[in-house]
Amino acid sequence: MPHQINQNEQIEQKQLYQRAQMLLKAGDAQSADAICTDVLKRYPDDASFLCLSGHVFLHLKRYDDAKSRIDLLLTVYPEFDAGYDVRGDLFAAQEQLDDAIGSYKTALKLNAKRQQTRIKLGRILVFLGRLEEVQQLKQEFFDSSQEYKDFKIAAELEKEEKFEQAEKIYRDILIREPDNVTAMRLWAKLGTEQKFYGEAEKLLQRAVEKAPDFHLALIDLYEVQTKREKYKEAIDTAGKLIKLQPGGVQGQVMSATAYSGLGEHGQAIEIFNKALEIQPNHVGALCGKGNACRTYGDQDSAIAAFRKSIEVDPLHAEPYWSLGNLKTFRFEQSEVDSMLKLVGDERIKPEGQVQMNNALGHEFHNRKDYDRSFEFIDRGNKLRRLEEYYDPLEFELRVDETIKVFTKEFLEEMAGNGCPESAPIFIVGLPRSGSTLIEQILSSHSQVEGTFELSDLDMTVRTIPSNPKLELEGSYPRTIINLSEEKFKSLGGEYIERTLRHRSDLPFFTDKNPNNFIHVGLLHLILPNAKIIDARRHPLDSCYGSYKQLFASGQSFSYDLTELGEYYLQYQRLMDHWDKVLPGKVLLVQYEKVVADTEVQIRRILEHCELDWEDNCLRFHETNRAVKTASSEQVRKPIYASSVNSWRRYETHLEELIEVLEPLLKKLPESDRPISLGA
Repeated sequence: MPHQINQNEQIEQKQLYQRAQMLLKAGDAQSADAICTDVLKRYPDDASFLCLSGHVFLHLKRYDDAKSRIDLLLTVYPEFDAGYDVRGDLFAAQEQLDDAIGSYKTALKLNAKRQQTRIKLGRILVFLGRLEEVQQLKQEFFDSSQEYKDFKIAAELEKEEKFEQAEKIYRDILIREPDNVTAMRLWAKLGTEQKFYGEAEKLLQRAVEKAPDFHLALIDLYEVQTKREKYKEAIDTAGKLIKLQPGGVQGQVMSATAYSGLGEHGQAIEIFNKALEIQPNHVGALCGKGNACRTYGDQDSAIAAFRKSIEVDPLHAEPYWSLGNLKTFRFEQSEVDSMLKLVGDERIKPEGQVQMNNALGHEFHNRKDYDRSFEFIDRGNKLRRLEEYYDPLEFELRVDETIKVFTKEFLEEMAGNGCPESAPIFIVGLPRSGSTLIEQILSSHSQVEGTFELSDLDMTVRTIPSNPKLELEGSYPRTIINLSEEKFKSLGGEYIERTLRHRSDLPFFTDKNPNNFIHVGLLHLILPNAKIIDARRHPLDSCYGSYKQLFASGQSFSYDLTELGEYYLQYQRLMDHWDKVLPGKVLLVQYEKVVADTEVQIRRILEHCELDWEDNCLRFHETNRAVKTASSEQVRKPIYASSVNSWRRYETHLEELIEVLEPLLKKLPESDRPISLGA
């Protein structure tokens, strides 16, 4: 007769059981065995510990001891389904497959909900070639599993974008089965698609705690962590996958990619090489290595990796795009001929078609065939625009709100409350306007750390409380009005804290996220001693430079010429506002002037940043550092003038852009205007 225990003993045993389970999952079977042995001395007929002890012995390969434990368990508790599952594991470990099948089937008769048992039984049946039984097993699962039916309904609701109803199904499953890791993962994926990354990360962490060998949850957790730029945590997650699949490549590629995100490109290249030792033709590893080598400044290795990737899989378009983006690279004619044949090939996904067209556009630009270049750039952008969400009116309203909130009076009233840290140097503007050149100049100074386009300011802004019920009135920037003086200081401190992971011990660092131009007023309040530079270029060069640049993500305004022009007008309007309400706060640096009179402009930049002159800033092209943007090769060469007025080569194709920008273009000297506006 099983020993009866009181409530306190039950609580203690539950805690010990959970502890032993955790130790076993962590690979410490010896410590788990010690706990089981101690408990079974006091309670020799405890079903849960007899079963767990059998599982522990199995891990320790003490098969005779495992058999004794399980036999005892099933003698005392002949209908304990988990015992038959462990007995099946024991038979499988000893390659007694028919006996394992019998035990697993008994476990399922006693408890049809044992899906892991069904999976293990299925694997053995597949191994033995008993495929009809495998099919029958699947059908049993589909017929009996409310969980499967619920997942199927939720998937249909997601397709219909009924996200709240799908979420409710996952929540209900977890109320019924709190440890259902599949429901956790699917709910997290739903959150990720809606960009609720924090909530998704928590669900996935819970899933991998419950099931450390759930590799799909580990992969999803890694993806969320990289989206949140939590690269150290992502490296740790990739490490768990590597331990789970020591001979696999995916964990290595994930780890290397996270090291790249952290800025440790040398380490990333080493890990990509390890992955390629395991699987020399792994396209993801080849492309990842190519991107890391390019950022690191090793162009030859980058080209070799990208070309190898194309050789392995000619239908994978990313390496063509990556090669096309190397500003000093030229395709061979045979490569161009192959690419032309692949344009429109239905075997290549829409994203790949965008990449292929963009690569050809750059190649024909380099060949000075500008009409054909525009043809491919334009075709690729029309495809990309179909995949992007951008509402010009929404952006204009955001600029309206920013101007309404950040008045001269409000900025003066709230001044002096921010974080006094003077380390950041913000380089704002539009993409392709010379910001990488300015960053390279500044990072050549001994006191300045060159980082890249950081997302930390946007992340900080998202922590400002909002009231969704009030729509525009309840969201940023309107919510700034209600912030306390202390909150301005804490927001500045939060930004500084977030950026520490990108920095060494140098006193200053750059943040060249161009989109930060909308936050100039906020920056003045939360980081009053930070420096801000506006990198500007001829409007048509700036806009067409963005149009022909295929961005990996973001900049969704840049794939339609009319929308691009309208965005530029809003940018100009907002920068004019900042000049009016914060005179002298932002230094305007015109790209064309930097090209024409480099030293004078560099002295202006250093003076604005309160930095002493250093000759290295004039020799910026000699500075050896990782550069992530499209200009990574250009800034490693002495300054040149060939990209000034590059738009003239495409003037006949830019009518709609010129029409939108006409109010600005008419203010330019005649020599800088299009022919249609009196050049």
